[in-house]
Amino acid sequence: MEQSIRTQPPGPRRRPPTGAAAEAAVPGPAAPPDSRLRTASGGRATPRLRLRLATDRRRRGGPPTRLTGSGTGVAAVGATLAVAAADRLLFGDLGVLFGLGYLAICFQLAVRVRLPDLPAAPISGPIAFALALVFWQPVDAHGITGQVVALASGLALRAGWLFAGTGLAALIVAARFLAQRRIRRAR
Repeated sequence: MEQSIRTQPPGPRRRPPTGAAAEAAVPGPAAPPDSRLRTASGGRATPRLRLRLATDRRRRGGPPTRLTGSGTGVAAVGATLAVAAADRLLFGDLGVLFGLGYLAICFQLAVRVRLPDLPAAPISGPIAFALALVFWQPVDAHGITGQVVALASGLALRAGWLFAGTGLAALIVAARFLAQRRIRRAR
């Protein structure tokens, strides 16, 4: 039996040995190897393993995940193409769903980009917008010239959404830049 802390001599506590050294160091009758796997009623218990999944590791507090410059471009293109595909498949053309999705994407890009890569957010949005028009806009024209004219007319018809999303991203990026600059000056 282990002594209480008050009656033990001063100094570090010795821990009992574990593993093979414990079996050799502890005299007495040998315990069956599965003795710790017995239930209170004497039956055998199954060992339970606790696995940690990626969903178990929830972030608690701290700064949000930030995107690099190239990650911002990839996220912009992927999300804009997905929204354009959904709008085209649901409604047959790129309309309000595509525009609202583009605004949400530009907002998220501007909020989540890292500070050194701030210019990537307002730049990658319009590139993704143009790529979505190239891939998902219905085009009746043939040849390279017809494709270029269709892209130009698509950009002109949706200029409101394009400028609104790009302006929103530029405004958020500028505000973040100025806020970071004030924080550095205050130090």
